Amino acid sequence: MSRLLVATRNSGKVRELREMLASSRIQLETFIDHPDVADVEETASSFEGNAALKARHAALATGLWALADDSGLEVDALDGAPGVHSARYAGTHGDDAANNAKLIDSLVGVRNRSARFVCVTSLANPAGELMATARGVIEGEIIDAACGVNGFGYDPHFRPVGEDRTMAELDPLEKAKISHRGQAIRAILPEIQRRVGGAQ
Repeated sequence: MSRLLVATRNSGKVRELREMLASSRIQLETFIDHPDVADVEETASSFEGNAALKARHAALATGLWALADDSGLEVDALDGAPGVHSARYAGTHGDDAANNAKLIDSLVGVRNRSARFVCVTSLANPAGELMATARGVIEGEIIDAACGVNGFGYDPHFRPVGEDRTMAELDPLEKAKISHRGQAIRAILPEIQRRVGGAQ
């Protein structure tokens, strides 16, 4: 069975990826399985740049094929913020409650709530060479009241276009069909199966 390192410690991302790659014969590992691998500083100004940084770093650190993603929320009324800073918008990386509170506070009195989730995935070979990149986008709007308990991050405040539910109200399979991460993974999946192997 082929091995693929998913360059994350985010349990929500890992759960989604495992579901999407369940039909392949690829063994998924994460940084949880490689606690000695340090995080790389996300210094790029774009999702593409950060995804590439993380994939190359993970591959070189472990000698495995590595898949990394960078994703975030772009709000039109905030000139695209929080963008690449989505996970640390309020200052502490991964503090969903604080990030959401800052987002809603920033939109008090703002009528235009259009926004989008963006995800870029990158695949690097064991030598750290970038082999494939894919992008997914889902348009929607920000709502003030958090709704739903599924998902993570800004999901409870993001309602996709054409939906009357937030991302956090969708079940995992529904979310995977339309989400930015689902789109990006589906787009790069043929490259994973072709290059890493293990497709059934």
